[in-house]
Amino acid sequence: MEHVVVVGAGQAGAALVAKLRAEGYAGRLTLIGEEHAPPYQRPPLSKKYLLGEMELERLYLRPESFYAENGIELLRDTTAVSIDRADRRVIAGGAALPYDALALCTGAVPRRLPGAIGGELPDVHVVRTLADVDAMAPAIRPGARALVVGGGYIGLEAAAVCRTAGMEVTLVEAAPRILGRVAAHETADRIRDLHAARGVTIHEGTGLERLTGDARVTGAVLSDGTEIAADLVIVGIGITPATALAEAAGLEIENGIRADALGRTSDPAIWTAGDCASFPWRGGRIRLESVQNAIDQAEAVARNMLGAEAPYDPTPWFWSDQYDMKLQIAGLNAGYDRVVVRPGATGASASHWYYAGERLLAVDALNAPRDYMVGKRLIEAGRSPDPAALADPATDLKALLAG
Repeated sequence: MEHVVVVGAGQAGAALVAKLRAEGYAGRLTLIGEEHAPPYQRPPLSKKYLLGEMELERLYLRPESFYAENGIELLRDTTAVSIDRADRRVIAGGAALPYDALALCTGAVPRRLPGAIGGELPDVHVVRTLADVDAMAPAIRPGARALVVGGGYIGLEAAAVCRTAGMEVTLVEAAPRILGRVAAHETADRIRDLHAARGVTIHEGTGLERLTGDARVTGAVLSDGTEIAADLVIVGIGITPATALAEAAGLEIENGIRADALGRTSDPAIWTAGDCASFPWRGGRIRLESVQNAIDQAEAVARNMLGAEAPYDPTPWFWSDQYDMKLQIAGLNAGYDRVVVRPGATGASASHWYYAGERLLAVDALNAPRDYMVGKRLIEAGRSPDPAALADPATDLKALLAG
């Protein structure tokens, strides 16, 4: 390959180009990014960076000099507008870039509120990019009133940051409970209690009818008629894979850009990784939205672009930081039929183990890093310990690994 082009300068794109060089690829390498900043971490954006506890340069995944030093042409402020598959060219920044192999690491875009309910007002924000967070930062101040729409991890993390900054916080979740799609009620109950203890007001089973205000947000009317005041609205209602470029090029789409186990799309010259990519996994097809997957899948794709032919088979893991609670998740809980609760060493810690029949699927560890590490290793090994042993706080977790 004389020229590899990577579209998307997020975590996946940055990991892919770095891995190509580390694996010995010596050809031309171009990384196309829409933002002005070089590739950066997203998780600290809405936490330490927003609270002023992290400088901008500390967000960068690598020093700016890394790209030039490694012969990576980083095109910033550049949007890829189309792909000419017949002639193998990407049209970006007014130029046609030829490629021998192309990788799409286009990520995902946040869902926004409809304009009909006030979603176009300037005080309504999503949390995804550096620009998003910079735009909302002036409104994060003690005494101001924040409305958070969405009770998933993004919304709950935003609520925690706003409350930590001294704001009055109301969170609205249209589903019957927070974390309804991603966690058992045992985990949701612990996190709800955590927020309530910090003074966050949570409305579950309640939708947003409309925002109020003309030039600025002044409040909101909820679906049950409740009226609340607000100076700032943060929307955390999920993301959708950024597939427009791939779809326009005629690539197969299936809950993201459809890839095989190696990361190759329906066009053998085009690959994909990260939040935008769906891939086969254990008899089904999934798309993972996590830093871990963005890095691991991108590195696997880089090796496969160079001929490794090694299927990507991850053990998913995630985390969420809220106040002094660190939630660590290993595995995927889809299809679980019971949850085993293991009490923690302190009242602030516990772990919740998801089973389908006798098979261990996943674990949520709340301020329980040892439980998380043991659970992750058990899941990776395909082992399912006796649920009764897990529930007994006297059981030595190391013994479960040894057995």
